[in-house]
Amino acid sequence: MRDFQLPGRSAAYGAQGMAATSHPEATRTALAVLEGGGNAVDAAVAASALLGVVEPAMTGFGGDLFCLVGEAGGEVTALASAGWAPEGASVDACRALGIEEIAQGSPHAVTVPGYVAGIEALLGRHGSRTLDELLRPAIRAAEEGFVVTPRVACDWATAEAHLNANAAARAAYLPGGRAPREGERHELPALARTLRRIAGLGGRDVYAGGIAEAMLETLRGLGGVHTAADFADFRPRWETPIRGRFRGFEIVECPPPGQGVVALLMMQVLDALDLDGLDPSGAERYHLEAEATRIAFALRDRHLADPDHAALPLARILSPAFAAECAGMIDPGRAAAKVDPPLLAPHPDTVYLTVVDRDRTVCSFICSLFDGFGSGLACPETGILFHSRGKAFRLDPGHPNTLVPRKRPMHTIIPGLALKDGEPSIGFGVMGAHYQPVGQAHVLTNMLVYGMDPQAALDHPRAMGYPDGLQVERGVRPGVVEALAGMGHAVRPADGPLGGGQVIRIDRANGVLVGGTDPRKDGVALGH
Repeated sequence: MRDFQLPGRSAAYGAQGMAATSHPEATRTALAVLEGGGNAVDAAVAASALLGVVEPAMTGFGGDLFCLVGEAGGEVTALASAGWAPEGASVDACRALGIEEIAQGSPHAVTVPGYVAGIEALLGRHGSRTLDELLRPAIRAAEEGFVVTPRVACDWATAEAHLNANAAARAAYLPGGRAPREGERHELPALARTLRRIAGLGGRDVYAGGIAEAMLETLRGLGGVHTAADFADFRPRWETPIRGRFRGFEIVECPPPGQGVVALLMMQVLDALDLDGLDPSGAERYHLEAEATRIAFALRDRHLADPDHAALPLARILSPAFAAECAGMIDPGRAAAKVDPPLLAPHPDTVYLTVVDRDRTVCSFICSLFDGFGSGLACPETGILFHSRGKAFRLDPGHPNTLVPRKRPMHTIIPGLALKDGEPSIGFGVMGAHYQPVGQAHVLTNMLVYGMDPQAALDHPRAMGYPDGLQVERGVRPGVVEALAGMGHAVRPADGPLGGGQVIRIDRANGVLVGGTDPRKDGVALGH
């Protein structure tokens, strides 16, 4: 039980269903779908579409999505709707243009957006409501305007220069020449018209119709090499989930090119270490987590890529023997002297949400623009902001994540699901791009090792040992920071809050749902 004299909030409880998202209106939207008879996937689609309007720095209709759906009896399906590079994209093509690195604001950072195709695929397989019905809250918010909440305002303000660089983005997202401030209202009329068109004609219009034509005209005008075939040929992919073990639970993740394998490796390494007797807020715990991060991310940066183009020995990486080998590399009292150089910089711009319905189906759903407001490039006719996921490609022909036509870039966004005794038990995810595997391991350790409820597990202070030094949030005690420095960590204050997350746990013994949502965002968890 939490100390009610200290700041914080209680976990959310419900009996019939629950939603946890990063924005109050998205949670309210998801709960309304559940109360109206919709299922977890219906509710997740409606909430994510609304988030694409009211949290525009984090997600949108020009981004990608990954999703896990866990049903009673333990069947789990995984959807990867991550777009590929254009057929005309290659290392040689970039070099011919004098490009040595794909920049955030470049049209070459824009891969085919997978979000809309993804939500249609989810509804086709798991949904019980129409896309038209589920897009209505997002359409209403875009047409009538929405109130800008505190964290959204903060993220918007930091992106002013980025948005100013593109005329269409500036017109749509910087009214009066500046970002909307906390408590102000904002409308997105062009996006509203596009959403009405998708609701009426279906998502295919985004890939082989008028919306596709408008987006292609914009991208080609900016110097992109995208073609109609690049969009028309794209399809989401139903994948076989990958699995690992942590504290008696089976942890399920989407396969590469997402970094779910990194989360599983981290958890299995931590499971091989003696965490039980440690202070959950002490230096020893943060140290072990940081060292597990170092090992897992070194593997990620060397090997993780689209498995259609690069082999990754998943069976070896996910084996208990490999986890034990990695755990044996960790000195419990000293940070490793050698750290492999990072290949990517941090980008904390994503939304994660989870929903559980009356049938105890768990939908673990994540979508993203990668950087804040993605590439910062907008289509003036449709109001769609393009993501920047192609920025993750390398222009090194020898690297597994090198740019190749029709290849998917390495992805940071990962939804998580935990099974207990063969049944879905926990829907979880932690936003924050490269922090996501670390956040998943940290939050699940809080719950499954240290006995915290979902809200307390999300509230707990965080640290991140990638890409440079060990970033610590202000909530980490000063004495702990000093002890970590004494262990050899290059400790520095975190640049901002580390990630954000949502968790719903099914308490089968009491027949209830227990949820939490991250205080680093504006959201809430609500049940009914």
